[in-house]
Amino acid sequence: MALLTFYGAIQQVTGSCYLIETRDGARLLLECGMCQGRREDEAHNRAAFPFDPLQLDAVVISHAHIDHSGLLPRLAAQGYRGPIYATDATCELLQLMLMDSAHIQESDAEWENKWRARQDKPLVEPLYTEADAELALTLRRPVVYGQTVEVARGIKVTFHDAGHILGSAIVDLEVHDHGLTRRLVFSGDLGNACTPLMRDPTPLSEADVVLMESTYGDRDHRCDEDTLDELAEILQQAHRDGGNVLIPAFAVGRTQDLIFHLGRFYQQGRLPQQAVFLDSPMAIQANAIYHRFHEQFDAKDRETLINHGVTKVEDWLPILRCTPRVEDSMAINRVQSGAIIIAGSGMCNGGRIVHHLKYNLWRKECHLVFPGFQARGTLGRAIVDGAPTVRVLRQRIAVKAQVHTLGGFSAHAGQSQLLEWVKHFDHRPELYLVHGELEKMKVLQQALHDRLQWTANIPEPGEQIAL
Repeated sequence: MALLTFYGAIQQVTGSCYLIETRDGARLLLECGMCQGRREDEAHNRAAFPFDPLQLDAVVISHAHIDHSGLLPRLAAQGYRGPIYATDATCELLQLMLMDSAHIQESDAEWENKWRARQDKPLVEPLYTEADAELALTLRRPVVYGQTVEVARGIKVTFHDAGHILGSAIVDLEVHDHGLTRRLVFSGDLGNACTPLMRDPTPLSEADVVLMESTYGDRDHRCDEDTLDELAEILQQAHRDGGNVLIPAFAVGRTQDLIFHLGRFYQQGRLPQQAVFLDSPMAIQANAIYHRFHEQFDAKDRETLINHGVTKVEDWLPILRCTPRVEDSMAINRVQSGAIIIAGSGMCNGGRIVHHLKYNLWRKECHLVFPGFQARGTLGRAIVDGAPTVRVLRQRIAVKAQVHTLGGFSAHAGQSQLLEWVKHFDHRPELYLVHGELEKMKVLQQALHDRLQWTANIPEPGEQIAL
């Protein structure tokens, strides 16, 4: 029988990676994600792959976020030359995400080596280079939603809309091996039904084995309108306090959601700030890709934009100012009040947001809004957990700004939405929980048992099962 090995995002949120092997000799890698968060987690990115890249027939990627795709350049650097299958929109976003990631790897290594040289310590090599990313990108093979493609001998894939970010997919694999056919469904990251622009995750009914994410398996998100009202009140309070509003946001997905919501506030006269800065070159480029695929937007939200004479999300917010150049970004820090600053990265572990934290985090009149999940070991998690001081750009900064977390903006399904999606499967397939912290997986495991009378498995790292 075909075998499935759980290599990544097992009892943790990031580092998605699963290997499928058939007795007929096909070897398919499902996801090739980077571990993010704590230093010891990120150290796994430099470990040898637990399989031979040269023996892989194909790679399938659910969506472009780095924790699902970020080690593709390293895979290519170690000799992989087979196809990388993903949706058409994901293939476009991979260009953006992987080149940015490679630039960060090279810049971080250069910065680290300057410090090491002064300490007479051995120099380090970047995890991978821009040349490695360019090589990986030549291997992309775009597939549209609903199209079935044979990706390796006896293995077919169909992508269904996961509703998480543009191009995100539920991966439906049909594995034929020695006369036996088995269907493996990987949820990818399932979207929150309240997320704007994206359609709801596609319900499926047939599977023998299901891998389901569990990032928010322990709770539900607040309803959309309550969250929007809370954000509106935060913006009003920041206006009264005379401070700026900082919003760390992922360049792909979260940023477009925020622009849509702020545009609605602007159109309704509920936005007191005079300027919204989008200080993320990658997000600015992502906006252009979102526009090219705007026909994949949720029909209601697309109609809202069209009725206001726009198809670009950023045109919905006329006071939005994009700052792709470094000098434009630096100029923002001369603005002491009245601005909303959206910048990456979403967990504050890099990107331009750290510079804005340096200039604003110690100011009590400023407001810091976290609209998404903060992984353990990140700067964002330390601030959310109440650290009185944090290290920012090698300096110790007091946390005096007012900190807000808005879970309702998550692009991930909450517990009830996960249960609603999985209950559509007939005949109770084997269910495995992935992409979640262990304690949250256990809460979801219990909820599945109590509400659906369904036993879910929590695999161990490296565990292997027969399909």
